Amino acid sequence: MGIPRIEAVHGDITVQDTDAVVNAANAQLAGGGGVDGAIHRAAGRTELQRACAGLGGCAPGDAKATPGFALAARWIIHTVGPVWAGGTRGEPEVLASCYRRSLEVADELGARSVSFPAISTGVYGYPPELAAEVAVRTVRAGASALQLVRLVAFDRDSYDRYVALLG
Repeated sequence: MGIPRIEAVHGDITVQDTDAVVNAANAQLAGGGGVDGAIHRAAGRTELQRACAGLGGCAPGDAKATPGFALAARWIIHTVGPVWAGGTRGEPEVLASCYRRSLEVADELGARSVSFPAISTGVYGYPPELAAEVAVRTVRAGASALQLVRLVAFDRDSYDRYVALLG
C-alpha cells in the first residue's frame, strides 16, 4: 500500500481508460443529469440501471460498484456526494468520505487505476474550488494499492484548479 500517482486531465469521464471510473450518483442510483446521466448513457442505460437496482441505493459518502458495461473502464464506482448547504452540515466530511470509500472499493475490486469526476459540483452546488481541495487532500492522504488516480475536469477552470493544487 502506498500513495498512487495523481494526475489531472481535462476531458470526458466516460472515455477514460482507467480500470474504474467514479460516478457522481444520486442516492437511488437511478441515473440523472450531469456526470450521472452521461455515464448511464455511455455505459448502456438499461444494463446499468438493472445493475444499480440490485444495489439498493447508496448513502451519501458511501460507494458501490457495478460493471462498466459499454465503457472502456471495467467498473463504475457509484458514490453519492453531499448537497451543499453552506458547509455547515458536514459537507466537507461527506465529500471526503466519497473519495475515501471510492478508493477502498477500487482496491477491493483489484483496480490499479481510477478516474474521478468533480463530485457534487454540479446540481448539488458544492463550490468547485472547495471541492477540488477536498478531492486532492483526500486522495493524497489515502493509502491504496492503486497505481494511478486521475482527476477528470470537464471544464478548463476545474482542470487549472487541480493542476495548481497538485503542484
